[in-house]
Amino acid sequence: MSTEESDVAQPIFRVMLRMQIKPGMGAEFERVWKEVGESVTSHPANIGQSLSHGAEKDEEGVYYIVSDWVDEPQFRAFETSDTHLEHRTKLHPYRSGGSMTTMHVVAGIAGAAA
Repeated sequence: MSTEESDVAQPIFRVMLRMQIKPGMGAEFERVWKEVGESVTSHPANIGQSLSHGAEKDEEGVYYIVSDWVDEPQFRAFETSDTHLEHRTKLHPYRSGGSMTTMHVVAGIAGAAA
């Protein structure tokens, strides 16, 4: 079985949020994230997003949100919108800290399971 390597024709703009959630609030945070997620994914420039939970012992209460966008300018426009502010307001009570990293996806290699 072979893998398929591809260069991304137009680089995807990826945003990765690392969120530290207050102790005991993980399940509620996940529920609210699922409820408000459409406010991000319904934007015409959003390709999709995912929520992951840290698997390491030192990452208890750490979540990662990865969101892909067609380009940076459209993400930045969303980031300053009222829709995004409302989305953030609903998630903020669960958060005790976090960070944001942005990047351009330049290539991908599909795995054997794909």
